[in-house]
Amino acid sequence: MPRPDLGPALADRRARAAVAALFLTNGALFANLIPRYPEIKADLQISNATYGLAVAAFPAGAIAAGLAAGLLVRRFGSARVAVAGTVLTSLGVLAAGVAPGLGLLVAALFLGGAMDACTDVAQNAHGLRVQRRYGRSILNSFHAVWSIGAVLGGSMAAVAIALDVPRGVHLGVSAVLFSAVALVALRFCLPGLDGAVQDGDPAPAADAGAASRSRGRTVLVLAALVLVAFAGTLVEDAGNSWAAVYLSGSLGAAAAVAATGYIALTGAQFVGRMLGDRFVDRFGQRAVARAGGLLVAVGTGLALAFPSVPGTIAGFACAGFGVATLVPAAMHEADELPGLRAGTGLTVVSWLMRLGFLLSPPVVGLVADATSLRTGLLVLPLAGVVVVLAAGVLSGRRPARAVTAAARPADAIMGS
Repeated sequence: MPRPDLGPALADRRARAAVAALFLTNGALFANLIPRYPEIKADLQISNATYGLAVAAFPAGAIAAGLAAGLLVRRFGSARVAVAGTVLTSLGVLAAGVAPGLGLLVAALFLGGAMDACTDVAQNAHGLRVQRRYGRSILNSFHAVWSIGAVLGGSMAAVAIALDVPRGVHLGVSAVLFSAVALVALRFCLPGLDGAVQDGDPAPAADAGAASRSRGRTVLVLAALVLVAFAGTLVEDAGNSWAAVYLSGSLGAAAAVAATGYIALTGAQFVGRMLGDRFVDRFGQRAVARAGGLLVAVGTGLALAFPSVPGTIAGFACAGFGVATLVPAAMHEADELPGLRAGTGLTVVSWLMRLGFLLSPPVVGLVADATSLRTGLLVLPLAGVVVVLAAGVLSGRRPARAVTAAARPADAIMGS
C-alpha cells in the first residue's frame, strides 16, 4: 500500500546528495582552469585569434561527443558514466593547464569538452531518476549546486594565482579532490541501469500502430524543447560574454561597475534555480517557463530600449532569473518523451543546446560589428519571445506522487 506520509527513503536522500556532489564537481573542475587562461596564453605566446580558436576546442569536443552520451548511459548506467566522465574531464583540464604546446592544449581541451558533455547528460539523467523517486521537482536544485561549484572552482583558482601556486600543482590538486568526491558519490547513487521500474511508475506499453502515430508528434515536441533549451543557453552565454563589454563600452561604465552585469545575471540565475523547484511544483513547468521568457523579453527589451547603467544591470538580472529553470525543464520533458530509449531525448537536447554557447558570441559580435552592440543584444528579448511561444510543449502542474511502500524494499540494497 502507498504510504505518502513516509517521505523519501534514506537511499533516495543519499542518492540526491550524491547527484548534488556530481553537479558540484562538474561546475568546479573547468572553473579552476578558466582564470588561468591568460597565463597559458602568455606562456605559449599565441595571438588573440589563435587563442580564441584554441579555447573553442572545449565546446567543439562537447559537440563531437555529445550524441554518444545516450548510448553510454544505456550501456553502463548514468551514475558510472557521470563519474567516469568527471575523472576524465579532470585529466583533460590538468593536461590543458600544463600543455607545453598549442597542439597539446587543443587536444586536452577537446578531450575535456567531450568528457564534460558525457558527464552533463549522465548526471542530469541520474538526477531525473532520483526526481522520479521523489515524486516532485528537485532538478533545479542540482543546477543551483552546479553554480556553487563554479564559484568554488573560480575561487580556488583565484587563491592559487594569488599564492603563486604552479598550474600543475593547482590543477592536480583540483583533479584529485573532485575525482575523489565523484568516486565517493558513486557509492550512494541509485543502482542498476536507467529506465528501471523502481525509478518510478513505468509508462503503459503501446502497440506498434500507436507508436508510429506518435512518432511525428514526439519529433515536433523534441524540436520545441530544443528551442527552449537553446534560448536559455543563448541568453546565458550572451549575457556572460557581452554584459561587461556593453556596460563599459556602449554605456561608459567603470570596469568595476561593468562587472556587476555578469554578477547580476549569474546571481539571479542561482536564486532562480534555488526557488525553481517550488515554482515548478506549484505552477507547472509550462507556466514557470512562460513567465521566465516574458521576464527575459520585457526586462532586456526595456533595458535596450532605454539604455542606462542601472537599467541594464537590472535587465541582465531579469535575464538570469528568467532562464534559471529553462534547461532543467527541457531536459526533464525530453527524458520522458514516449517512443524514445532511455537517455535519447535528454542527449539530443543537451547536445543541440550547446550550439547556443558556441554560436551566440560570434552572432552577437557580427551584428555588433555591422551595426552596434546594442542591436546585437536584441537576441536576448527575441530569445525570451521564443521561450514564451515554445513553452506550450512543457507540462502543466502535476500532483505530487509519493514513493510507494512497495518500492521501499529495493532501497535497502542500494549501493554502488
